[in-house]
Amino acid sequence: MKTILFNLTDAQLEQYITDMGQPKFRARQIREWLNRGAPDFSVMGNIPDALRTQLDACAQTLPVRIIRRLVSSDGETTKFLLELSDGEQIECVLMRTTYGNSVCVSSQAGCAMGCKFCASTLLGLRRNLTSNEIFAQILVAQWELRSDRLSDKPIRPNGDANNGDVSHIVIMGTGEPLQNTENVIDFIERANHDMGIGWRRITVSTCGIVPGIERLIQWGRPINLAISLHAPTDELRSTIMPINNKYKIAQVMEAAWRFTDLLNRQLMIEYILLGRKDENGETVLYNATPQHADLLSDMLRGKNCMVNLIPWNAVDERQFASPSGNAVHRFQDMLIKNGIHTRIRRERGTDIGSACGQLRLNNARNRGGDTN
Repeated sequence: MKTILFNLTDAQLEQYITDMGQPKFRARQIREWLNRGAPDFSVMGNIPDALRTQLDACAQTLPVRIIRRLVSSDGETTKFLLELSDGEQIECVLMRTTYGNSVCVSSQAGCAMGCKFCASTLLGLRRNLTSNEIFAQILVAQWELRSDRLSDKPIRPNGDANNGDVSHIVIMGTGEPLQNTENVIDFIERANHDMGIGWRRITVSTCGIVPGIERLIQWGRPINLAISLHAPTDELRSTIMPINNKYKIAQVMEAAWRFTDLLNRQLMIEYILLGRKDENGETVLYNATPQHADLLSDMLRGKNCMVNLIPWNAVDERQFASPSGNAVHRFQDMLIKNGIHTRIRRERGTDIGSACGQLRLNNARNRGGDTN
């Protein structure tokens, strides 16, 4: 197995390079390239050709390697399928927006939560990611943005003075972040310290791991918290999210409100809108009826929160249907009428399967992997 240079400390990298008969300053040069997200040694223009060839035979730059790279037709979304050193695969997504460049990262290879509407969990949980593996996803995106600047591709203007770098992070990719809490916290600390990404531009999404929320409260950084709720009652939520059998809605929300009150943050409620086919093959609403809107409103009224409505992205192995656009807007209108701050998430990269787990799942299908 090749040595991953990014995983080495500065002292270890210097020793590695001097053992190859190279001067110490080469280690500093290589570290600069690693911190930019260099995907391989060929791009290291100030490193001698002979050393690049030697390194390529025995080492790799980052703990992730791009397997597939897909760009949406509008050029605003790039999705990466990445391979880890042990062959596991993860995804990350770069979204170029009017407010900056946002990256959605994965925290686990696979997922154990078993949500009935999700592609990520179909292949099961393989393992937690290290903080280096999470951080490397940001560097992949950063290198992509660097390539944008060096090419003739027009750079979309935005309101951030971020020089086209990554400005926002959402930990909403494959996996449950609060099953890997310490590595996620370490990653966020590094993103803040090393890349200057502010706490308030980092969001952690959880399906409701209460001890993990308690750990975030103890940690005390003013990041954003998102709760994947998806139903207003325990009875309904338990049919689509097995975690609700362990942590009921009241427990999850009590911890979430304490987090937002302590750190003065607005809570994001993620609510995926599901339909199902009836006996006549017609799509009926599963969790987005007027009754559900009223129940959700009763839970959230007067709280510092925002509901992010997410139209479901179809997954072949799942027995749901996507509600119509009219149904989605009616649900939003009912929440707004009840005084709940609500928006519909803009669908980005639907032509490249940018929803969590879809690219990894499709790759497993193509390889003949088990998706049951």
